[in-house]
Amino acid sequence: MTPRELFQALRKIQIISNRLASEQLSGNYESVFKGRGLAFSEVRRYLPGDDVRSIDWNVSARMNDTFVKVFVEEREMNVMLVVDLSASGEFGTREMSKIQLAARVAALCAFSAAKHDDRVGLIMTTDRVEKLVPPMKGQKHVARVVREILGAAPVGTGTDLRVAFETLHHVARRRSVAFILSDFFADGHERALSLAAARHDLIPVLLVDPRDEALPNVGLATFEDLETGVDVVIDTSSPAVRERYARLMREQRARQIRLFRKLRLDHVIVRTDQPYVRPLRDLFMRRARRARR
Repeated sequence: MTPRELFQALRKIQIISNRLASEQLSGNYESVFKGRGLAFSEVRRYLPGDDVRSIDWNVSARMNDTFVKVFVEEREMNVMLVVDLSASGEFGTREMSKIQLAARVAALCAFSAAKHDDRVGLIMTTDRVEKLVPPMKGQKHVARVVREILGAAPVGTGTDLRVAFETLHHVARRRSVAFILSDFFADGHERALSLAAARHDLIPVLLVDPRDEALPNVGLATFEDLETGVDVVIDTSSPAVRERYARLMREQRARQIRLFRKLRLDHVIVRTDQPYVRPLRDLFMRRARRARR
């Protein structure tokens, strides 16, 4: 992508995402997340009814009285975008590739956060850490985050989501809302995902293309694994071959979703062949309804 093409793509996404963030998501944004966290404010004397777990025993010992720590709700939070840049993301058989879809979804989440004065950070990974952008505020910073995704030229081609989750766990010290944008074609990340989920509010965003789910009937065809470069010749005219492919893909996706549910993570599926706003809006509304109960 040339600098001019990058600028034009960024400008288009910025305009669309700003409008969508205001019209579609803004009303539910405040109640979407599990909580913005608590920040220490002060200590004061213990009063009847105070939670004994909030007692500051060190201060109480020095003052020869009982004191409790007082926390206030933080008005700001960190929104981390974790983007999988592995080569499978370059695949796309409809209007855009999965990486291009990830950029649009990330932009919508980022501009929504910016409108509420929250900080936005970025972690881009493949089988290694490709780029880290620390959380900051402002529309200009969000534009930089989207530009980094659109203009990414990753060194790695493989997928190691364990690296992504471990990086999030170590880099984002304070509790954050983290959108994980990936097709999740990987294994071996269960423990790292569990550790990250214990600290952060994770929202997996599964990027799906129709050809991830079903092979077309085009006879003998050569398929290249974008992550390994290996070519495989497949007879797509065989119903048995197409059914086996579809079954394996269904099983892989089902395993991933079972893991999300086991960890009680909300997930959302966005597709290259369908509008991406509605699934996100539905996610926000679903979480907002749950928060009001």
